Amino acid sequence: MAAHAKKAQQFARQLFKLSLVDGAVSPERVAGVLAYVEKQKPANPVTVLRAYRRLIATELAKGQALVEHAGAVNDATLAGIAAALTRKYRRPVTASAKANPALLAGLRVKVGDDVYESSVAGQLAALSTAV
Repeated sequence: MAAHAKKAQQFARQLFKLSLVDGAVSPERVAGVLAYVEKQKPANPVTVLRAYRRLIATELAKGQALVEHAGAVNDATLAGIAAALTRKYRRPVTASAKANPALLAGLRVKVGDDVYESSVAGQLAALSTAV
């Protein structure tokens, strides 16, 4: 059973690579890959498609920054954060805001798996673990 899952993962990775154009996910290529999978019916198609969806979602998340904030954040601040992250990651990054009153004050920015925190709640949590 594990061999089937490994082959499905490998096939999903191959399909994922076919979905990229210049390092970015191409909607046209994704549509082509899905049409191919629908037509060819690989072994374990559900497993392949789940792994493929996870790879695509992970790649798309790398281009989106979620800015959590306690107070108001204006559009200029979001644009500045997006520009800074675009320079850091060397890829286009868009920023969207989400209110989070649990932060008390400051910001938490999530880009893919990376989290940048500059909030009072985060500093208090770090202090409590250090003591």
